[in-house]
Amino acid sequence: MKGEINEKLLTKEVDVNAKGEKLKDRLWIENKKMWVVAGPAIFTRFSTFGIHIIGQAFVGHIGSTELAAYALVVTVFLRFTSGILHNEDNLFVSVAYEKKSNNSTTYHFFILFRWFHLLKKTVPLELWYNTVLILLTGNMGNAEVAIDALSICLNINGWEMMISLGFLAAASVRVANELGRGSSKAAKFSIVNIVLTSFSIGFVLFVFFLLFRGRLAYIFTENSDIAAAVGDLSNLLAWSILLNSVQPVLSGVAVGAGWQSIVTYVNIACYYLVGVPVGVVLGYVLDFQVKGVWIGMLFGTFVQTVVLVIITCKTDWDKQVSIAHKRVNKWYVEPEPPIVNQENA
Repeated sequence: MKGEINEKLLTKEVDVNAKGEKLKDRLWIENKKMWVVAGPAIFTRFSTFGIHIIGQAFVGHIGSTELAAYALVVTVFLRFTSGILHNEDNLFVSVAYEKKSNNSTTYHFFILFRWFHLLKKTVPLELWYNTVLILLTGNMGNAEVAIDALSICLNINGWEMMISLGFLAAASVRVANELGRGSSKAAKFSIVNIVLTSFSIGFVLFVFFLLFRGRLAYIFTENSDIAAAVGDLSNLLAWSILLNSVQPVLSGVAVGAGWQSIVTYVNIACYYLVGVPVGVVLGYVLDFQVKGVWIGMLFGTFVQTVVLVIITCKTDWDKQVSIAHKRVNKWYVEPEPPIVNQENA
């Protein structure tokens, strides 16, 4: 135990191939480390989000109007306010911590700056973007059926994303651990393993939703018009699931490497400067209705995924190891010399 405590966190980089391990052995070890983090994260998120899915299924069999109302309440108000409350909670913690400031002007300026900083860092952009989609769809023709169909698809898509968010957590932990350990090769190996695992699950679900299409809608409703609308959106749902199996994982890689600010700007640009305008043009100007709005969302996600792939591939991971060294050494405390008993000296 004493040896483990005194062992250096950062050591000379270990070549993952130098130990003579076979690929299957390395995969087995890496997957055990990955699932220790991803498993509980996926279970918690998936089961929690599943409550909304079950609720929607019960409400949908009451009536299409009730289903649309449920979609507005859950997708718009609940998710939107949850994001605000999450930010306010962090803000109040910061206010309480910094309340010792004597300069009132400086204090209020700090609060405004801190609010912007927290908003930039922690706003759940994906959830708020779904809110925008529902609001845009509500102003289209046959809004009730459109909202019902879109909410069913978005909730299925969101439910699947809980799996990807579990892998996001695993990616951030594994990348941070390997960079801290000083092994750029192990970090890259972890990235490839997690991305391929998440993509494999996403591909299976991609095929599943292409095959079953509108038949899944009858879990949520008895209305044939809504089921037909869901079937019409199934292709977009399947592609969304496939893209969402990669994009969150790459975001987790960025978090593990300490690029949170970069990812935030990429998210804002792709969702709100690319996705929303394209969706508005396709949905309203070109009259593609719900499909146009969703294609805009899908295009924004695609651009975001491409940008994150480029950033990840072009990253100098050896340099990231050096940066990790500097971060840890900044807080490194030299061990105290042993106390010599003068009586025994």
